[in-house]
Amino acid sequence: MSQYSQYLNPVAVPDPAALAHVQQLCDIAEPYLPAERTDELFTAAMNESNAWHAARSPFFARLWEASEASRRPLESVEELHRLPFVHANFFKAHEVVSIPEQDVALHLTSSGTTGQKSQMHFDDWTLRNGQRMVARVFDHYGWLGGAEVNYLLSNYQPNPGLNLGTSFTDEYLCQFAPVRSVEYALKHTGSGHEFDPFGCARALLRFAEEGAPVRILGFPAFLSFTLDRMRELGIPPVTLNPDSLVAFGGGWKGHADKQVAKPELYKRIHEQLGIPDERIRDGYGAVEHSVLYMECANHRLHVPTWSRMLVRDVRTLAPLPYGERGYAQFVSPYITSAPAQSVLMGDLVSMHSPQECGCGQPTPWFAVHGRAGVSRNRNCAAAAAELLKGTS
Repeated sequence: MSQYSQYLNPVAVPDPAALAHVQQLCDIAEPYLPAERTDELFTAAMNESNAWHAARSPFFARLWEASEASRRPLESVEELHRLPFVHANFFKAHEVVSIPEQDVALHLTSSGTTGQKSQMHFDDWTLRNGQRMVARVFDHYGWLGGAEVNYLLSNYQPNPGLNLGTSFTDEYLCQFAPVRSVEYALKHTGSGHEFDPFGCARALLRFAEEGAPVRILGFPAFLSFTLDRMRELGIPPVTLNPDSLVAFGGGWKGHADKQVAKPELYKRIHEQLGIPDERIRDGYGAVEHSVLYMECANHRLHVPTWSRMLVRDVRTLAPLPYGERGYAQFVSPYITSAPAQSVLMGDLVSMHSPQECGCGQPTPWFAVHGRAGVSRNRNCAAAAAELLKGTS
C-alpha cells in the first residue's frame, strides 16, 4: 500500500492563518465520523470559508452582504440553513472564481459538446484535497492497491482538449490499483466519441479469460447497454475475478425511458459477470461540488466527514426533516478556488438517519429520486446519452 500513500499525503491550504480550521477539518482521515465529533470544527471551518470567498469573489461578496449570515457568524451546524447558497445552474452561465488566474491548476466542465456546461476552476489545494478525499473513501473500503487490474471505463476515451469532470475522475481512479489494461466504452473517433458495445463485450470476455480483477468505472447506462447486447447475442454469463469492482458515477439523464432500477441492474451485473453485490457501488458527485458520496455495502449514499447536507422544499426552499423530498444542498468548506462552498443542486432527494441504513456508518445518507428540469439541465450523462441513440 506504500506506493498509494501519495494520494493520502498532507495538503496545505493556501493561507494557514485564514483557513486553520478548514485545514484541520480536511486533515481528518476517517471519512465517516459521527457528526457530533466534528460539528464544532465544521462550523468554524465554514465561517472561515465564507470570509475567504467574500474577500476574494465580488459575486459572492454581494451575495454575502445581502444575507443575514454576514451579520452573525454561524454558531452551530444547526444554523447552516442561514447561509446563502449558489444554485448549480449559476455555474452553467457564469465563470466565478476566488483566486487569481495564475493560481488555476485545472479547469473542468460538467457537460459534453452540447447543452449547458458548468465551468469550474480549481487551485492546487482544492484539486489535491478533493482527490485525497476520494482516496480516503476508497482506502476505507479496502480498494487501494492489490493485484493488477483490467479497467473498463464506461466513459470518454481521452483526447486533446477533453476536460470533462467525469473523465478526469475516472482517469484518477485508475491510479488506485496497478493497471493491466484499459478499455473505453466511448471511443474517440477523431471527430468525436462513439459508443462501442461490441468492444465492451469483447473486453469483458477477454477479462474473464485472463482472470485478473476488473474495475468498471463510469456511467451505468453504457454497462447496462453492453449487458443487453451480450444477452441479445447469446453470449453466456461469464465469471470475473471475485475481487472485481464496479464503481458508477454519472447517471441516465436523456435516457430515462431505458433506465434500469439499481437493484435490477446490480442483479444483472452479478448474474452476467459474477461480481458480488457488495462490490457494485454507485457514487454521487458533481463538478460544482467535488466531494464523493459513495454507496455503502447496503447501497446508501452516506455524507462524509468533510461535508454536510440539507434538503430544501421545492416551493418554499425551507429546510426539510429526514424523509421529506426536496432539493439537495451540499455544504463543505474544502473549496477555495470558487464560491461553491454551499451549492443547491437540481436533484430531488430525501435524507435519512444513519440508523435507517444498518450498515454501521454513523453519518446520514440520502436517496436520489430524480432531477428537476431535466430538459434544461443537461450534464455529462445527458450528452453521453446522445451517443446511445441507435446503438441499443
